[in-house]
Amino acid sequence: MTVASPTMTAGWTDQQRAYFQAQMSAWQKDEVVGVLLALFLGTFGAHHFYLRKNGLGILYIIFCWTGIPTIISIVECFFMPGRVRQYNLALATYFASQISPAPAPAAPVAPGIVTAAQSCPNCGAPVPASANFCGRCGTKIASS
Repeated sequence: MTVASPTMTAGWTDQQRAYFQAQMSAWQKDEVVGVLLALFLGTFGAHHFYLRKNGLGILYIIFCWTGIPTIISIVECFFMPGRVRQYNLALATYFASQISPAPAPAAPVAPGIVTAAQSCPNCGAPVPASANFCGRCGTKIASS
């Protein structure tokens, strides 16, 4: 289950929310799987590979013959739900940062007032008339 905070999704369109949910459902990790990996395959660091901590996973593989990773992984079973939630939160923050907020509705212009802004031909963002490049996408604006 993906939970996004209302403040994070307040300015998003339905399409942006759907994109966020699709990405999160494809990439988020499950707490139960993390606990089971730590319990049964923790000796080999499978729970660390599951959370993309490959360095720790390799360290567990190197020392698996000593039995120390087995003891540590049994203790880590109890911390795995929190670690998985932390991983999922970092993932949600990353995906949310990749989604730009929905464009604000244009303010009504009083008749007789000419605005000095033109729009970018590439992304449609408003660009001041004196600008040579778009501030959002960097496209060169043709001089008129």
